[in-house]
Amino acid sequence: MLIIRRHNTDPYFNLATEEYVLKEIAEDSFMLWRNSPCIIVGKHQNTLAEINIEYIKHNNIPVVRRLSGGGAVFHDLGNLNFTFIQSGKADLLVDFRKFTQPILDILMKMGINASFEGRNDLTIDGKKFSGNAEHIWKTRVLHHGTLLFSSKMTDLSQALNADPLKFQDKAVKSVRSRVTNISEHLKTSMDVLEFADLIQNHILEMYPEARIYELSEEDHDKIHELVRKKYGTWEWNFGYSPNYNFKKVLRTANSGTIEFDMDVQNGIILNVKIFGDYFSKLDTEDIESALAGATHEETSVRKALAEFNLNDYFTNLEMDEFIQGLF
Repeated sequence: MLIIRRHNTDPYFNLATEEYVLKEIAEDSFMLWRNSPCIIVGKHQNTLAEINIEYIKHNNIPVVRRLSGGGAVFHDLGNLNFTFIQSGKADLLVDFRKFTQPILDILMKMGINASFEGRNDLTIDGKKFSGNAEHIWKTRVLHHGTLLFSSKMTDLSQALNADPLKFQDKAVKSVRSRVTNISEHLKTSMDVLEFADLIQNHILEMYPEARIYELSEEDHDKIHELVRKKYGTWEWNFGYSPNYNFKKVLRTANSGTIEFDMDVQNGIILNVKIFGDYFSKLDTEDIESALAGATHEETSVRKALAEFNLNDYFTNLEMDEFIQGLF
């Protein structure tokens, strides 16, 4: 068992590291890591349906898709993540209780009555502090979980506060839960890094053959290449989303009401219909045609509309306000 303690807090790098270790390092591994503020969405989710896009943009919060399924989560430096990667028999790989039990044991030693609930959650007094997910690759399983230790709960709720009425799709929706920080239940004060040390020491006791492993320069180079090709791309983090229909009503101060109805496939806008009580000099079908074929992403949308004087199509409407209606 390799114990890989990572200090890089870049979410693109950290998610890529999990895939790299899963597929390129043969030994069983355990990792502890933290991300700077970001949103991590499940493999099968519609990214835009999970996030508060305006909050994300205003606060420059990265959004990264992970390998495993499940719901979207907010990470910050007060959240500690743990990952087990192990080989085994195909029918025995999925085992949420096995991989979460060490965490429960540690908290029990600290006098905290935590428990496993539902499909994949750890709770204290009915409040969730850990969500877990798994991904199978050949005869290996990647199990990872969050550990809310001293996360900023306000940021968590605002970043994931998406409008459920905008999207109609078959993607997996996140279930919002009451949450708590582990630090609120401690009898003796400690910080998140001290808590990480406790977990690492416990894993070393569980696996006598375990040894500390530092990622090599070659490892880092290969992980950065995976970020470049996959985890840092719009295609993976947004375009991989399932097909969906997007609807939104934009109520403007000077142009009236504008309603958008848009079909998106593989991140590409197939068609858009625009309705409303706005006034226009020219037919808005020109705008609809221009948007068809653009990716459902702000830079691409702005490029598609760059040649138009928007005021000819929506009287007294600024481009920035129009863009808000498309996300």
